[in-house]
Order: sequence, then structure tokens, then C-alpha cells
Amino acid sequence: MNKLLAILLLALSLPAFAALDVGDVKFDDKAKVGAGDTVINGAGMRKVLFIKGYAMALYLPQKAATTADVLAAKGARRIRLVLLRDASGETFADSLASGIHKNHSEAEIVPMNARIETFKAMMLGIGNVAKGATVHLDWLPEIGGGVTRLTVNGEKKGEDLAGEDFYRALLKIWLGDKPVQEDLKEHLLGKPFS
Repeated sequence: MNKLLAILLLALSLPAFAALDVGDVKFDDKAKVGAGDTVINGAGMRKVLFIKGYAMALYLPQKAATTADVLAAKGARRIRLVLLRDASGETFADSLASGIHKNHSEAEIVPMNARIETFKAMMLGIGNVAKGATVHLDWLPEIGGGVTRLTVNGEKKGEDLAGEDFYRALLKIWLGDKPVQEDLKEHLLGKPFS
């Protein structure tokens, strides 16, 4: 009886992996990313004043509570965005490039410049993206030493971009020292969304 009680108490003390709701968007608790299995680390909403831009979730191989832990994670990772309003590829391209530049020194940017420009061109090539669209920024370590892949509504866009430094740069847009939105950073690092 004591053994059964101990097992029950242990089960109750473990964190539950449950889907997260952000506004009207539901994020699954797990996601298959390339060949890897991931769990949701956190989710939140990007807002500017009262305008809702997108709901977002971060998927990792295992939970992480700090930016350093997220950046050091090994294995597949996913940034999942669900648009809450129509957006242009130009808006995405400018925002992502700006976020990378805010969180890196010029010396850190130089080796990534060509990939940043390629990524911006990919975003511009998408054109307008409708409300409800799902955008994935995936880190796929099993392909060619590791690549960043962009998909919109399940369709691959542009070319895969090599180098984990580039994927970490994308993560820092939301998790760096100068994140796009401080409370979104907290939610992606596991603070419950309310």
C-alpha cells in the first residue's frame, strides 16, 4: 500500500505535459520535428499596444527555464507562430532582421549576414500571409550537420540554411537580452499564459 501511495504521489508531483491555449490558438504538448521528438516549453502572444500579431510556442527536446538552457539544447527545436492577423512577408522580414541585430554585436552578425539576407529574401518571396496561417522555424540537426527550415502551412519555403548559430540568432529575437516582448519571453520560458 505504501509503495502504491508513493508512486501516486510521485506521479502527481511530475509536471504534466498538456496542450497550451493562447487566446483562441491551441498548441499541442508535443511535436515531431524532423526526426526528433519535442515537448512544448511555453507559449505566448505577440502584441503591439492592443493589436494581436501572433500566438507563438517554443518546442524543445526537453523543458528549459532559461535562455542559456534553450540555446544549449541539443536536438530538434521548433518555433511555431500562428498569425492572428494578416501580415506581409516584408513585415516578417524586417522584424526578424531587426530582432537579430538588436541581440547581437556587429562581430557576431558578420558571419551570418549572407544567411540573414537569404532569409529575408525567403520571407519577402512568401508575400502576404493570411490570418490563421501557421509558420514553423525548425532546427533539424539530422540534415547536413544541421539546418534551419521555414515552412508556412506545412509547405517548405526557400532553401534550408546551415549553421546552428543562425537558429540560435532566431531564438534570441524572442529570448535574447533585448527580446521583441519581455512577457512573451517569460511565457516561452515556461511562465503560464493567462
